[in-house]
Amino acid sequence: MALNYIWVAFFLIAFVVALARLAFYFLSSNPNPEDLAVFPNIITNAFDIAKVAAFDIALGLIGILTLWMGIMKIGERSGAVAILAKLIGPFFNRLFPEVPKNHPVIGQILMNFSANMLGLDNAATPLGLKAMQGLQELNPQKDTASNSQIMFLVLNTAGFTLVPVTIMVYRARMGAADPSDVFIPILITTFFSALTGITVVSIYQKMNLLFDKVFLAYFIGISAVISGIIYYFTSLPEGKMQVVSKLASNFFIFSIIISFISLALYKKINVFEAFIEGAKEGFDVSIKIIPYLVAILVGVSVFRTCGALDYLVNGLGSLVTALGFDNSFVPALPTAFMKPLSGSGARGMMLEIMKTKGADSFPGRLASIFQGACDTTFYIVAVYFGSVGIKKTRYAVVGGLLADLGGVIAAIWVAYKFFPPH
Repeated sequence: MALNYIWVAFFLIAFVVALARLAFYFLSSNPNPEDLAVFPNIITNAFDIAKVAAFDIALGLIGILTLWMGIMKIGERSGAVAILAKLIGPFFNRLFPEVPKNHPVIGQILMNFSANMLGLDNAATPLGLKAMQGLQELNPQKDTASNSQIMFLVLNTAGFTLVPVTIMVYRARMGAADPSDVFIPILITTFFSALTGITVVSIYQKMNLLFDKVFLAYFIGISAVISGIIYYFTSLPEGKMQVVSKLASNFFIFSIIISFISLALYKKINVFEAFIEGAKEGFDVSIKIIPYLVAILVGVSVFRTCGALDYLVNGLGSLVTALGFDNSFVPALPTAFMKPLSGSGARGMMLEIMKTKGADSFPGRLASIFQGACDTTFYIVAVYFGSVGIKKTRYAVVGGLLADLGGVIAAIWVAYKFFPPH
């Protein structure tokens, strides 16, 4: 229901803002030509993004989904996914208490989180859709999001990332002296975003994780591993981090694929037939999500094109200045506001900020941290829930947005600590 109200609000706000701009054009003594073109731009961009959503994104996902759904089917048949579920089961049983112990969906969730942490977006989405399907099979109310589905979705919107390779590549292209200088800030920020998401959902679901010894043991262990990764990457010579992280990420994923196939061969399973069976499921899912993609991306496009986001940022900047606080972070806010709405839009904002302010400027670095701080909440809600026919999202959108907010606040704090503005 929350997604319904937000989607309608995109259109209503866009119409009111565009109408105000048009009135200002005719009443002003020095009119801005862009105000006259606001309605044509809204409609043109809406049609363009609908075409992009249906053809470029959804059809582009067909190949990726068929590939990964096929690979996951091999993993299920071979028992590899079940092995992964047993390894991480005690920890995930605390986060997903409704899921039976050692259920295969735990392994699917782990695969999705692993792909997200390694920055492998092409693998993360299909693996996430597969996990969502598994959770839907356990869901007694098929049109309503279960507690486990909400926890899974909110953790995805938090976008916890260990190796933000893509962001480092963009920073290198934009002339950053050390493209990897945002590595640790992004890692810290996404950690806080994920922690916020877990906290919010656990409060809604009345889970007392703080005093759960198993949860705390795994949490401390995971934190120790993350600290070790930070130490290793920070000890690498300048320029080597991108190469090593990209190699390690892709080596890890390909090793998983080989382990699935090897175990299937050992158990004398027809690997090719298992792949084809899973691939067919991937094709069906990619077609099913097209309406949800078109709906959410057109709504975001309308809101963005009307200029409401610019007015929001400018208004917040004026408020911060009036209150006497440092406003160095304000120029980077467009990336933070756009990220929950559109990944490509946020990326464009980040690149624009680095181009105008400089990749090594405070806004340039903060925009990069914002880009890695969280994920595209509305896209994930629409696609993940849409793929399994969930209509009642309950508090999933609120939880995802609060996780995003936690990431944004952490990003600003971390940026001031690591890169204090001059």
